[in-house]
Amino acid sequence: MTAAAPTTTQVGLRRNAIGLREVLFQSITDMAPGAAIAASIPAGVAFAGGSLPLSVIFALVACLLCAWCIGLLAREMPAAGSMATYAARGLHPAVGYLVAWAYLIAGLLIAPLVLLQLGFTTAATINSEWSSYPQTLWWPWSLLGAVIILVAGFYGIRTSTRLGTVLGVIEIAVFLVLAIFFVVHASGHNTGSVFGTGYTPHGYRGISGVLAGSVFTILAFGGFEGAAPLAEEARNPRRTIRRAVMLATLLIGALYVFTTYAVDVAFGPAKFATFTTGTGSASWEGMARSFYGIFWFFVFLAIVNSTIANANAGINVSSRTGFAMGRIGALPRQLAILNVKHRSPVVAIVTAFVVTVAVTLGLGLHYTPQVAFAMVGTGIVILLVAVYILMNAACIGYFARQGRGFNWFSHLVIPVLGIAAFVPAWLTAAGIKVFSFVTPLSAPYSEMAFWVGGLMVIGLIYLVVLYLVAPQRVKEVGLVHLEVQD
Repeated sequence: MTAAAPTTTQVGLRRNAIGLREVLFQSITDMAPGAAIAASIPAGVAFAGGSLPLSVIFALVACLLCAWCIGLLAREMPAAGSMATYAARGLHPAVGYLVAWAYLIAGLLIAPLVLLQLGFTTAATINSEWSSYPQTLWWPWSLLGAVIILVAGFYGIRTSTRLGTVLGVIEIAVFLVLAIFFVVHASGHNTGSVFGTGYTPHGYRGISGVLAGSVFTILAFGGFEGAAPLAEEARNPRRTIRRAVMLATLLIGALYVFTTYAVDVAFGPAKFATFTTGTGSASWEGMARSFYGIFWFFVFLAIVNSTIANANAGINVSSRTGFAMGRIGALPRQLAILNVKHRSPVVAIVTAFVVTVAVTLGLGLHYTPQVAFAMVGTGIVILLVAVYILMNAACIGYFARQGRGFNWFSHLVIPVLGIAAFVPAWLTAAGIKVFSFVTPLSAPYSEMAFWVGGLMVIGLIYLVVLYLVAPQRVKEVGLVHLEVQD
């Protein structure tokens, strides 16, 4: 392995390596539509029940508002530092550093999230065909997925994003076709009432159930901004990144609304609270098996494709964020070491691989992979939604400071609405009951707020130390953009 020292004058990320297609599918696969449709969104049925499509609408609106703001900031500051750079320039360098820390943790958790799903889905599917195979033997499949994304990441952004493009097309096609079948199967039971609050289960009646369910639907949207950290490797990034973020959010959002509606009406809204993320009869795979025979196998492959693609996209995000922060010394400089041949941040990628294996096996074996999946997902929502709220605020701050060209609708109204849309879901995930309609999640999912809080405290301590010994490194968080030369 040949590596270059982390200096900006020797070697950098590969410029102009990818176009709109690859960048778009980086965001799409970072959202993991197949895995999200089969697991992340259904994880919210315990709270929203048959009203889950309304939770998806809520999440879509919130994410579109934020995508607009991120797109505007990406146009101004195309950077591998992405969210951190936006927050540093729009708010304050210290906020930018904490955003980098939070975004890095969220990125590191994406691969464990979907590899847990890969493990329990594969094990349960094999068990359903050959009962001698134990469902508890899920972890070898998760480890295999981790090795695949490690290799893809090492060979560089072209290999990584092309893999994501192929896998992304497959998973979208399978679930779209199956959803159309479900709508036809529902026939006279198709109804718009699932977009109201009438089907929320006991204990989460009304809007509180919809908001609690939105925690997991927002998880399904998490990653719509995943194109932004690839700005230094994309062609014409000021235009490409903005287009990719908006298109990914809108297109996959529409897919989520349609597929959730389809499975809801086909299964039955009144009993949809019993729908599961697994492989039994009350699941996407189970319904495909029951209604259309062998089509279940294509659903299974689509879920597997989606988990690999999403884990791959998550590694891209976390490694580029780690690289950008290591390059300026805001995090250990070793994270900025690149493989000279493939121009991939090898140390950041290997670090992400180690964290992925530790979290996947640690939580998955201590609890169950299904419980660990929901726990990791809750942690990601707490971090990502906080980052999204700050991106909306950064949009206001950045353009207000420019002194010219400030548009009150694009740079004020949309960001404020975006903040308002995200706050209830964040309070629910974090377990903070400020408003009567906020119903905190139950244990062990609620425990993630303490773990995430602890990790953020560590980041805050590191920030204070940097301010004392090397304050310039904090200030440079806002300078990590394309003016840095190879």
